[in-house]
Amino acid sequence: MYLAISAKYGDVPSVDILVWSELPIGAGLGSSAAYAVCLAAALLMACRAISCPLKEGESTARWTEEELTLINHWAFQGERVIHGNPSGVDNAVGTWGGALRYQSGKITPLKGVPMLRILLTNTKVPRSTKVLVAGVKEKILKFPAIMNPVLDSIDAISQECQRVLEAMPANPSPEHYPVLEEFFDINQHHLNVMGAGHPSLDRLCQVTASHGLHSKLTGAGGGGCGITLLRPDSSLLAVEAAKQDLCACGFECWETNLGAPGVTLHSSSSLNAQVLHALSQS
Repeated sequence: MYLAISAKYGDVPSVDILVWSELPIGAGLGSSAAYAVCLAAALLMACRAISCPLKEGESTARWTEEELTLINHWAFQGERVIHGNPSGVDNAVGTWGGALRYQSGKITPLKGVPMLRILLTNTKVPRSTKVLVAGVKEKILKFPAIMNPVLDSIDAISQECQRVLEAMPANPSPEHYPVLEEFFDINQHHLNVMGAGHPSLDRLCQVTASHGLHSKLTGAGGGGCGITLLRPDSSLLAVEAAKQDLCACGFECWETNLGAPGVTLHSSSSLNAQVLHALSQS
C-alpha cells in the first residue's frame, strides 16, 4: 500500500508506523479491515492526497465524504491483499462507521441509526470462514427446498431490523428493544439450522438468557464471537453477572457500542494513558 500510494500521489515520507489494537485478531471482528483503513488514512494524509482535518484546539476530526471514499478505496485494496476476495463490508464500516446494508455486493449506509449497547464475547474457539461458508453452500445445494426459505426469512429479519433501527431516533420508545431481542433469537436459530452454530455459541446464548439477555453469533460463526443486546434500562447487576458467568466459561467479554463513528483523526492529547503507553512500548 505504501508503494502504490507513493506511485500514484507522490512520495510518502519515510515513516515509522506503530499499531496498537483492542480488537482480538482472527475472531471475525474486522481487525484486518480496521488496520487497512487506519493505514490507508495515515499514508494518504502523509502524501497530502487527503487533508489534515484536525483544527487547532480540536481533539478529534473526520474527513470529507470524498476523502472517506478515497480512504475506503485504498483500504479495500489492503483487504484484497490479506483476504483475496473480500466483500468490502468490513472496510466500509471501518471507514464510515454507523450501520450499513449489504446485499448482492451493494453497500448502502443507513442514516440516523442509533448506537446500541452490546456485550461482545469471544468464545476463543478458532474457526475457518472458508470452511464454514463451503458447508453452508453445500447444505443449500443439497436441500434447496428447505434452506432457501431459511435464507428468505433471514433477509426478512434484516429488512425488519433496518425498519426498526431507522424508526428509533424519531420515536425512542423502549418497545423497540423487545422486537430487536426477538430478531436476535430467531436469527440465531436460523443460523444454527444453516450450520453456522457451535456448542460454544449455544452456551453463550444460554448463559446470557439466564440473565434475561438475548444473544446471537456475529461473523462467520462456528465459534468466534457473539453479541448480546443491552437495553438502556438493563440492570447493571444483571450485566455484570452475565459477564462473570461468560468469563467463567473461558470466554472473553467486553461492553461496547454498535454504530460508532468510523475512521477518525485524533490529537495525541486526546488519547488515553493506556493507548499512549501501548504505543510508547512499540
